[in-house]
Amino acid sequence: MRAGPSQEDIRRHNLGALLRHVHLGGPISRAELTAKMGLNRSTIMALTSDLTAAGLVREELPRETGRAGRPSLVVRPESARVYVFAFDVGPDRLAVARVGLGGAILDRRESVRERGTFELGELAGMLAGFARQMRRKTRADTVCVGAAAAVSGGVRKADGVVRFGPNLKAEDVPFGEELGRRLGLGLPVSVGNDANLAALAEHSRGVGANVRDLIYLHGDVGIGGGIIAGGHLLGGHDGYGGEVGHMVVNPGGRTCGCGAHGCLEAEVGERALLESAGRFGAGQHGRDAVRAVVEAADRGDIVAQEALSRVGDWLGLGVANLVNIFNPEMVIFGGMLREIYLGSAAQVRTQLNLNAMAPQRERLRLRTSALGDAATLVGAAELAFAHVLADPLEVLARANA
Repeated sequence: MRAGPSQEDIRRHNLGALLRHVHLGGPISRAELTAKMGLNRSTIMALTSDLTAAGLVREELPRETGRAGRPSLVVRPESARVYVFAFDVGPDRLAVARVGLGGAILDRRESVRERGTFELGELAGMLAGFARQMRRKTRADTVCVGAAAAVSGGVRKADGVVRFGPNLKAEDVPFGEELGRRLGLGLPVSVGNDANLAALAEHSRGVGANVRDLIYLHGDVGIGGGIIAGGHLLGGHDGYGGEVGHMVVNPGGRTCGCGAHGCLEAEVGERALLESAGRFGAGQHGRDAVRAVVEAADRGDIVAQEALSRVGDWLGLGVANLVNIFNPEMVIFGGMLREIYLGSAAQVRTQLNLNAMAPQRERLRLRTSALGDAATLVGAAELAFAHVLADPLEVLARANA
């Protein structure tokens, strides 16, 4: 016969649940916490007192109540004091942010990355250097409680090794281990796929907040995807779930970086669009080049319009396949796919109407990312905060030590 949870287990769970409400929802009154968590007022008071004593939250009187009687204290995250480092490693850019509890981006650094090379020591050293610059600017009483990186590639969840990253030119790279060593904070660095983490960000803080079933499609050089099913990120057995860019939509079509032919990434990605528009090469790449094609199509450029139409057809077919399989409530387009979708929405909708089952598409909403270029960083920060939300006092004690 299994014993039930101990009082300490229940307390740990409640502390984490309360901190999650404050972290994701922002300032909230004790009275609202009582209603949301289904606990009595004295228990909520004890939990908030523990978190306040630990320096994770603070309590203060509301600025305006508009009601008679004694106002309920408002619980706020200690965003300026408790933070994580979030890293984003893309094919042509590096970004680092210091993100406070509650999701506030407190500081940020960004750098261009040369395509076609991946030197682990140099890359990790540069990212760690940015983090140290930001840390030197913090107050003496601040504490870093975690770090995580979003990487454009397949990441093994067991140890954070980047198993494959065709657009990064990386394979079997112990990225989290090396970055953690370079940071020197005594904290492990969690690593996740960029599209998966962006999906988590949009689900937690973006256009997909409160949507339990959604698909996020991320375009950079290639195409990635993150799937939220029943409110949880679908990671797969080893962590490689969501590689929708390598779903074959055109057998025998364009060669993909993974070695297959006709992948969604090969038919919809940056190179496919720029080549179709006659703009590939001569240093033309990246989101600015993609945006230029969309703008040219808006101005009536026939070649650009045809290129967008072609890519939009393949994108719509890929979305239709995903809609048939996962029946999401929402599909979100992020990265360069935001621009491509906005320029080819008619083609995407046409392919959905032709190829998606009616019951699956009837209530489907198509949206663009609310977090924009910050989505991957926000997602990495949420991954880093996951340990804190699971056991707030233990993590903070360890970080302070």
